[in-house]
Amino acid sequence: MTIRIAKFIADTGFASRRMAENLIAAGRVTVNGKKIDTPVTFVDDDDKIAVDGVLLGTRANTELYAFHKPLNTMTTTRDPMGRKTIYDVMDAQYKNLKYVGRLDFKTTGLLLLTNDGNLARKLTLPSSNIAREYIATVSNIDMDGINRARRGITVDGIKYRPMKIDIVDKNILHITVTEGKKNEIRIVLRACNCPVTKLHRISFGPIQLGNLSVGKIRKINQKTIDALLKTL
Repeated sequence: MTIRIAKFIADTGFASRRMAENLIAAGRVTVNGKKIDTPVTFVDDDDKIAVDGVLLGTRANTELYAFHKPLNTMTTTRDPMGRKTIYDVMDAQYKNLKYVGRLDFKTTGLLLLTNDGNLARKLTLPSSNIAREYIATVSNIDMDGINRARRGITVDGIKYRPMKIDIVDKNILHITVTEGKKNEIRIVLRACNCPVTKLHRISFGPIQLGNLSVGKIRKINQKTIDALLKTL
């Protein structure tokens, strides 16, 4: 299978895709000994790719990890306000991984990490319809509001899909969404008179958080990755 040269370079771990495109534009990349100057070049694993004359290794196999995001951490590589990020709390060996979507500063639980940026993008597309499950603590239970959220509502001109909501206990909800819009659960439940005080993600598609400790990472086996890919 052929892929764009910039993705090939990124998959080897040598550089990000954007940086790879800059290297190509600067004339520093060769394919089978021939210099290229456009990222619209397709290669496969049989081609010999070099940067500044140094031959790159083969592309890394797709890897996927479950990370238990702690409270009060930003899902970003660097925060301009100086707040702690997920990369500040994980072991150094994982800091080159890309996060799949985001959990906000106050949301805890399952966050996926991968070495494949294209996979990360596909997993977060609303069209992928991947179910994500959350446990939400709310300050108020308003059944009319919950039923509105179950039907799907529009808030500030943004349409939100119906949510599957089960009442677990007093002020505790089990919520399943498939869209992944930014802060959708907090926004929808606030509009439905059920403001969220705590939010914790427990699953993403077939991947469960389980008993993974806060701040720790677990590698996902290939069988589970394949099951996830089949849903795309």
